[in-house]
Amino acid sequence: MAHVPAELQKKMEAAMPADVVWRFRPMFGGIGVYANDKMCVSLSDVGLAVKLSGDAHAELLKLKGAKPLQYEPGAPVSKTYVVVPDAMLADRRKLGHWLALAASQAGSKSADSGKKQTKARRRRAPT
Repeated sequence: MAHVPAELQKKMEAAMPADVVWRFRPMFGGIGVYANDKMCVSLSDVGLAVKLSGDAHAELLKLKGAKPLQYEPGAPVSKTYVVVPDAMLADRRKLGHWLALAASQAGSKSADSGKKQTKARRRRAPT
């Protein structure tokens, strides 16, 4: 079932935790959602997908109708984003739970631990 990102935004706004600063930004025909300045939700024609890792990621994938985010057939499958089941879009409490988890993980340092740290290169003084 194709989704309309603006409609998904309305459903998300009805369920999202109030203690998080949320921001919506248009992105590639969909909407990227940021929690405290870190992207953790994707709203697209595929559905509402939350960025999760570890046990939370595995737990959501076990729910009937949940699936890894894949924007188009043949496109790469996301290792971190999971599309929530369509039935969950009507359940504010359940959707709010997963949105809170995504926001929490996005704001934690452990969520960034997999990223490579880059060192600043030293400039040599001209000779």
